[in-house]
Amino acid sequence: MKKTIAVLPGDGVGPEVIAEAVKVLKKVAQKYKHQFDFKKDLIGAAAIDKAGDPFPPKTHKLCLESDAILFGAIGDPRFDNNPKAKVRPEQGLLSMRKALGLYANVRPITTFKTTMTKSPLRPEITQGVDFVVIRELIGGIYFGEPRGRTEDGNKAFDTCVYSKEEIRRVAKFAFQLATKRKGKVTLVDKANVLATSRLWRETVQEMILDYPKVTLEFMFVDNAAMQIIKRPIEFDVILTENMFGDILSDEASVITGSMGMLPSASIGEKTSLYEPIHGSFPKAAGKNIANPIAAILSAVMLLEYSFGLIKEGKAVREAVEAALTRGWGTKDIVLENPMSTSEMGDKIKDNI
Repeated sequence: MKKTIAVLPGDGVGPEVIAEAVKVLKKVAQKYKHQFDFKKDLIGAAAIDKAGDPFPPKTHKLCLESDAILFGAIGDPRFDNNPKAKVRPEQGLLSMRKALGLYANVRPITTFKTTMTKSPLRPEITQGVDFVVIRELIGGIYFGEPRGRTEDGNKAFDTCVYSKEEIRRVAKFAFQLATKRKGKVTLVDKANVLATSRLWRETVQEMILDYPKVTLEFMFVDNAAMQIIKRPIEFDVILTENMFGDILSDEASVITGSMGMLPSASIGEKTSLYEPIHGSFPKAAGKNIANPIAAILSAVMLLEYSFGLIKEGKAVREAVEAALTRGWGTKDIVLENPMSTSEMGDKIKDNI
């Protein structure tokens, strides 16, 4: 198989963890006789510094011409709470999602036996947890218009907008995924208050008729936030809108014990993007201490979702588990003799 992968390391620890994911993908290509062509470009603060734009046209063009995108992180403290900043790195991420039609964010929440003790939750709660959060990614309050502040600066407003078409698109993905898993979808909303949530319920209820083998349940977002911590093993596929999904998927990361363990995929109309959820982590940038597992597992999702390479993805996942079983890990998951980012990447690569 011959494929082109756009590599967008971004900011902070992004370049460090993405280097390890690329290292693993090169080993997969070598072992299974594939050809992956890696093409790197700029995004975020790195792109602002060199091109004055957090998502330059050149990067956009590369993404459109690639079979998949491997993305690191966006964010730089130089731009935080800086009133002089005319453009922010995070604008590049929102622009990329919208421009590429990345409508469904997929965040699997699974636990490894060897790292369960790192979670603040009791092992009997986290053991065997395996669910996926499907978050609508390019609609809702983050993109709604109008938005802004009144002239006197005393009021601010944001608009949450959804259409049935946007809801159907992401719900179809969630239902199809559920048919390959345990067959259960939980729609998380606030239908007792929000008109957009009532549209979500109405639309999803119409669609469930096409999926007789899938069970559909509804849960208000405040209750879902509690149940994800109390009984996470009960969930299979959680479907929700943009802001709720942003919050809940970050909350769910505590189940694994470290955000450095969690991958994600953003499924698009033309191409899809894969990234670790931990962000740019600027305090660790350049120190070779960040956990590369989330980036490597994002590469696994790339192999499986975009390229259909199930056997190859399984081999990498087993290599990660083997490394963890041997007690190897970076400082966020191992107290004694932690490995560096690059050392951990080498161990996983060598286990394939």
